Amino acid sequence: MRKDPTGRALQLLSLLQTHRLWRSAELAERLEITERTVRRDVDRLRDLGYRVDATPGKHGGYRLATGAHLPPLVLDDGEAVALAVGLRYAAEAAIVGMEETSLRALTKIEQLLPHRLRRRVSTLHSNVASIRREADDDIIDPEALSVLAAACRDREEVRFDYRRHDGDNSRRLVEPHQLVTAGRRWYLVAWDQQRRDWRTFRLDRLREPQPAGGHFTSRQIPGGDAASFLAGSLGSIPRLYEAEIAVNAAFAELESALRWVDHTPIEMEADACRVQIRSEDLGRLAMTVARIALTAPVAVIEPAELADTVRRLAAHLTEP
Repeated sequence: MRKDPTGRALQLLSLLQTHRLWRSAELAERLEITERTVRRDVDRLRDLGYRVDATPGKHGGYRLATGAHLPPLVLDDGEAVALAVGLRYAAEAAIVGMEETSLRALTKIEQLLPHRLRRRVSTLHSNVASIRREADDDIIDPEALSVLAAACRDREEVRFDYRRHDGDNSRRLVEPHQLVTAGRRWYLVAWDQQRRDWRTFRLDRLREPQPAGGHFTSRQIPGGDAASFLAGSLGSIPRLYEAEIAVNAAFAELESALRWVDHTPIEMEADACRVQIRSEDLGRLAMTVARIALTAPVAVIEPAELADTVRRLAAHLTEP
């Protein structure tokens, strides 16, 4: 049966969008057509505005080049579902403007999905819950994110102002190696030139990063990679507040409430547990207790300061 030229061209575009070099014979075999037809279909794509580069010779072939504008994309079922789900959760990222942009793109994608794929995406969304941010003081400037990502790529030194967890501000000159995400927070793993040691920096505390002009040679990150180093660093950061709470529920039932909280189970029974929770802010600890209270009865064992804060919160919530 002769294939529809439009459908065949879209299938060819889907292959080329992997951005690998495809030999003409490979494309002909995949599409079950002749190499001459491959050449005609490539010309058809070029007429539609796609830049398809051709390399002559025995080992030559076709590759989709990066254009000056974004052409239409061709996605298979799995790619379309992954894109829709990714955009949904990108809308909750702690980056200025990301929510509106992601939801706008998601709306366009979902409107184009066939019914069978829309049901798959809807099922995922309706059965996965996320904890929203408690405050807007951890929002990241997307321009700062771009500057740091480029500096990591180009191995270029960066200067910025940084606010430490104790509130002190300082000017830093660093060799940025990699950005790491942990939950909804972003961190920079870098070599601090003044302190002559590795440091991690929370991006929401970092202001006005600028290339310093100098370049550096990559160093070996302790622990083998940036993610492992960050995990070790976060575990060693002293928290300003530590609290112990008792909950009338199994520890496993608290997973969603404690997902983004620094915590350690102390005692676990079949229907009760004691948990230590830590934070740099007393208000965040109070909000954690409130979230847990939505699941099960909870009591603050210590400190008394947190217990008082929780009582005030409860009183304010019940006031008419």
